[in-house]
Amino acid sequence: MAGGQAWVVHKFGGSSVADATCFKRVAEIIGARRGERLGVVLSACKGVTDQLYEAVRRAETRESAADVLQGLTARHTEIAEALLTKASAAAYLDEFANDIRNVEGILRTVELTRAAAGNVRDLIVGFGEIWSTRLFARFIAETGVKDVRWVDAREAVVVEWGPLGPSVDWALSQQAVNRLGLREAPGPLIITGFVASDKNGVQTTLGRNGSDFSASIFGKLLGAKEIDIWTDVDGVLSADPRRVPAPETIDALSYNEAMELAYFGAKVIHPQTMSPAVESKIPIRILNTFNPDAAGTLICAEPKSSHPVKGITSIENVALIDLEGAGMIGVPGTAHRLFGALREAGVSVILISQGSSEHSICCAVPGDQVDRAAKATREAFEREIATGQIQSVEVDRELSILAVVGDGMAGTPGVAANLFGALARASVNVRAIAQGASERNISVVVDAASTSKALRAVHAAFYLSPHALSVAVIGPGAVGSALLDQLASQTARLRSQFNIDFRFKAIASSKRALFSDSTLKLEDWRGQLERDSQVSDLARVIEHVSSAQTPHRVLIDCSASEDVARIYADLFARGVHVITANKKAGSADIAYFQQMQDKRRASGAHFLYEATVGAGLPILQTLHDLRETGDEVAGVEGILSGTLAFLFNSYNGEVPFSEVVKDARQRGYTEPDPRDDLSGLDVARKLIILAREMGLKLELKDVKIESLIPAALKEVSVDEFMARLSEFDGEMKQRYAAAKANGRVLRHVGRVNAKGEASVGVIEVEPTAALANSALTDNVVRFQTRRYHSNPLLVQGPGAGPEVTAGGVFADLLRLSAYLGARM
Repeated sequence: MAGGQAWVVHKFGGSSVADATCFKRVAEIIGARRGERLGVVLSACKGVTDQLYEAVRRAETRESAADVLQGLTARHTEIAEALLTKASAAAYLDEFANDIRNVEGILRTVELTRAAAGNVRDLIVGFGEIWSTRLFARFIAETGVKDVRWVDAREAVVVEWGPLGPSVDWALSQQAVNRLGLREAPGPLIITGFVASDKNGVQTTLGRNGSDFSASIFGKLLGAKEIDIWTDVDGVLSADPRRVPAPETIDALSYNEAMELAYFGAKVIHPQTMSPAVESKIPIRILNTFNPDAAGTLICAEPKSSHPVKGITSIENVALIDLEGAGMIGVPGTAHRLFGALREAGVSVILISQGSSEHSICCAVPGDQVDRAAKATREAFEREIATGQIQSVEVDRELSILAVVGDGMAGTPGVAANLFGALARASVNVRAIAQGASERNISVVVDAASTSKALRAVHAAFYLSPHALSVAVIGPGAVGSALLDQLASQTARLRSQFNIDFRFKAIASSKRALFSDSTLKLEDWRGQLERDSQVSDLARVIEHVSSAQTPHRVLIDCSASEDVARIYADLFARGVHVITANKKAGSADIAYFQQMQDKRRASGAHFLYEATVGAGLPILQTLHDLRETGDEVAGVEGILSGTLAFLFNSYNGEVPFSEVVKDARQRGYTEPDPRDDLSGLDVARKLIILAREMGLKLELKDVKIESLIPAALKEVSVDEFMARLSEFDGEMKQRYAAAKANGRVLRHVGRVNAKGEASVGVIEVEPTAALANSALTDNVVRFQTRRYHSNPLLVQGPGAGPEVTAGGVFADLLRLSAYLGARM
């Protein structure tokens, strides 16, 4: 290595040196960088520091720590024998055994005193880094790396502990580094992390995350050009992957952004550990030991990144203290007294929010300090509370703080709107808000129970992850099966093109149900339903989709069940969106219909039901758009049943009507019991849905329904109905002949006007009219409005069939995704 080259300091955490395989992986990473001057800082092997702390705890309570030390010996022996030559392993293990004897001697002293002084504890737990670095130095030397030098950080780093933690004495530390000749060393330095010495030469540590601090310290002492922190993730993630599915790896962060994210709990190196690098403007790169080819995250003074928002993170177990009173307005020193009282009580203030009226001051504190904070606040303002100048000191518990962080937020319009819009769409209530003048951070306080939902909703809103919707499908019959097949074929494309992530949580029929905590694979949903399903339980389906942690949850109802329709109000109350092809809810009694709408509005849930009228045709959307744009709808009429459309398009007076019904049934155009179609009730339900979309409060009993079921056949079996229907062919033949004599044709039509007059039945229409010229199962709907008066607006197309009905439901699902923020 050229002596004039700048140093690069690499730090590997405990998970990177967990076992022999991990050590080999680290050696490969170092071997690939032989053209650099390398400083390599290692943590103790994963879990070793905790085991050493446990040994100290046991000694303090006079419990035996022998099994802990035996476990440490066995583990390091296994790694050494797997990595080193026999002679080198023996030499290493001799040193290790001597260290263990020293530890045992120190622990015996601790047992006698029943207390471990800080320096004693530091001495014991510091052995973890000594063991891992000694082992690694021997190993890479045996792989052919030349001039390897083991560095005991206790000889180079001098620190003094104070109220804010360890503070480096840079002058003494630099003198030590110069005395040891480390900056001039040609080969790699293998450096113990975590440990250091005080000014008296007594061993100490750098505290938790101390190895990261060690890397930053040596980066400054060696004048490094870069510090690489190797972990078990591909870089700094935009959110906690335990809370947010598939977060992104942030390409670059400023030092300030990294510090903000670290403060709010993100998996970034601690702000204090970064400080030496920040002072010297040394870039820090976060890399993955287990995926070394990943680009990682660069932390530097002036990063170049396309993300205005770099991360969304949270602090858990938070409480709010709210000091409120008219006597505070315009009175100087109120905030000083409040925060002074909290300081004296040893309470850490995480967030502050105050309205410009000065009527209240709200601050967030750790949940375990809130009782102390409330007591201190009440004591500080005891006189004002007694005289009524302060009305209350309120405490809200079980809260979390969600923070959105990014330098690019400054001066970027719409960031706050995007944040609060996402929270509103996810039905997350915001309890308090804070934003610094730098605009680098917007923080909101939310209920703890909403934390995951809030994180996912906001993360999706800023396009750092797909828009996730938890989906449950009820009714995998003809329509439901077609829908699931359509979703299976398009889900990957929708995720790739539009960042929409459908999480299929449940598929349920009236008898069987299939559940998943993550997502069902729709490619084999039939097989899964057959193999893995359980007895269907509607209550469990509701609970399962309602409790999903995605920002948005939707139930899709492809059944015709009254029982399912009756759960919509409960779903809306829980903030679950509903998409349905089931007409029973939209045509239910007006009291229940109004209850559904009230709960939907209160929760912000969406109700989409285009497929209940006209399958995939845009009938309800057209009617909605007409009204919302100020048009006045005088009336709607049309052929609203694909089955009845087929019957009257096919019937010519020559073939008996009963034979036409049989043919339609054989083709699958009717319900299993054709009376469900011939009764007119299905069309009446559609007419009620249209009427309510017009703003009318009609009930089914208000619709005049002409049934085509002969009175004598209403209560018989299906088979008997089909066998005897021919007995009544004469009645329909007479009607057909009368219409033909009038120069007209028969059609089954539903009508409703603005006066609330509604009817369903067979009428005569002119052969040139639009209602007379539909094909097979076409629906034809005619809108007569103020704008479309002389030439009514028509919507026509296939109004029946599983594929087109499923397509209408699918379109509603995509429409819902767009309402929730997806860019379609």
